[in-house]
Amino acid sequence: MPSRAEPWPRRLLRWYDRNARHLPWRENPTPYRVWISEMMLQQTKVETVVPYFRRFVRTFPSVRMLAAANLAAVLKQWEGLGYYSRARNLHMAAGIICKEHGARLPRTYDELLKLPGIGPYCAAAIASIAFGERVPVVDGNVLRVFSRLWMINEDVKKTRTRQALFSRLQPYVPGRRAGDFNQAMMELGARVCTPRNPQCGRCPLRTTCAAHAANRIAAYPVRSPTTRLPHRHVDVGVVRRNGRILITQRPVNRMLGGLWVLPGGPRANGERGSTSVARCIREKTGLDVRPGPIVATVQHTYSHFSITMTAFECTDPTGCLPRKHKNSAKWVWPRALDSYPMPTATRRAISRWLEDNDGTTRKHTVPKSSANRRKS
Repeated sequence: MPSRAEPWPRRLLRWYDRNARHLPWRENPTPYRVWISEMMLQQTKVETVVPYFRRFVRTFPSVRMLAAANLAAVLKQWEGLGYYSRARNLHMAAGIICKEHGARLPRTYDELLKLPGIGPYCAAAIASIAFGERVPVVDGNVLRVFSRLWMINEDVKKTRTRQALFSRLQPYVPGRRAGDFNQAMMELGARVCTPRNPQCGRCPLRTTCAAHAANRIAAYPVRSPTTRLPHRHVDVGVVRRNGRILITQRPVNRMLGGLWVLPGGPRANGERGSTSVARCIREKTGLDVRPGPIVATVQHTYSHFSITMTAFECTDPTGCLPRKHKNSAKWVWPRALDSYPMPTATRRAISRWLEDNDGTTRKHTVPKSSANRRKS
């Protein structure tokens, strides 16, 4: 049984030494590998990240190789992980690191914050794990653990709550094992102090936990009510010409930027799907098409809204692609579609269409994305 006399940071580290999972980024924690793993782990489950991490660092084993790659190649390796701005920021930051830092990651929390895509949590994780800086991480797991340990009655969704916990944890970060301490806090939240059915009997901090002593574990963390996600209808077309399929590229500065999708767009209020898809394709490509049968219906949830994507088979495309779309729209052979980075919803729609058209099941990597931070 944990002793009250032993300081809780020491108990936590002792528990971590015995229970830490063997994860690929912990095997050789170079600054580059730590950076890649922490970017991937934001809002994504550990078990989902593992195969992506292995493939990514095998394809881009150094920051120089990542910077030299084209964005499409980076997005292709990221395909299925979601939150694609992380991949774009990685690529952009790699270029900055090579140009301004001699291909070496900045060593301090404050300097890391200046790189694209790196916020307080990621900067603290990299600075502590890779460089030993005494700075605490505050992610969803850490917020949950300490909102219970100290019975924090503030809304954990608010920035000021995170900032207050950051300041309160700072003195506890040990000088010699800052990275292990931070990983131990996150590991405890992921495996023991879970959102539902926490395993208090296994917790090394239970003798110190105020919520456990008060039998009020379920009351923490405190969160403001969750609002219902808005839902949108999106209509896209499988447009064929001479055996090829039309795909278009999302603008880099927009959601899903740089990814290739089936042409289409959001349905207007009161509009029929077939009318919507014809209108959107005409507006975005200059082509007039005849919408046919529905070939796929896909449900997908993003961080701030959900969609129903309806894919129509569209025939008789007339007109020419405008010159301004020369680089952002392509006619592609079906067998070549796998080489283009695509969002999960688009990939599912295409897979279903291919199955129905040639009787062949095409293998695509399309895991479900998760909005949960490092839960397991």
